Amino acid sequence: MSDEFLTHFDDLEVGQVVSLGACAVDAEAIAEFSRRFAPNWDAAHGAPDAMVYALWCKLETECAKSWARTKSLAIDALRFARTPPAGELLRGRLTVMGKDPVGDERGVIIAQQDLLDEAGRLVFSCLTRAVFLRR
Repeated sequence: MSDEFLTHFDDLEVGQVVSLGACAVDAEAIAEFSRRFAPNWDAAHGAPDAMVYALWCKLETECAKSWARTKSLAIDALRFARTPPAGELLRGRLTVMGKDPVGDERGVIIAQQDLLDEAGRLVFSCLTRAVFLRR
């Protein structure tokens, strides 16, 4: 994808909400993830926190392919609000909380990123800071 079609620092506004897409919490994936990475977790309780984080990472990474982001600086204030059950569809969103220009070529975007369940309830959230190219 050409750089001109990517979302740059200047394209984002404070308060803007960007969809990160959606993903399903799969029963087989919960069982396999639990077996490999959370052996004491009972898969009947739904997705463990580490898997919820991995699902958010997947959505955020896929969405970031359309961003003129040069570096992720931080992921802070992780909050696990709910354990999603198997079969749940999670939606990701990014809300721009702040912008800080750094010279003429780059800027830092501060964002809150959330995963919501089908009822719109918070499952996971975090704060991120990333460097974006300017137009």
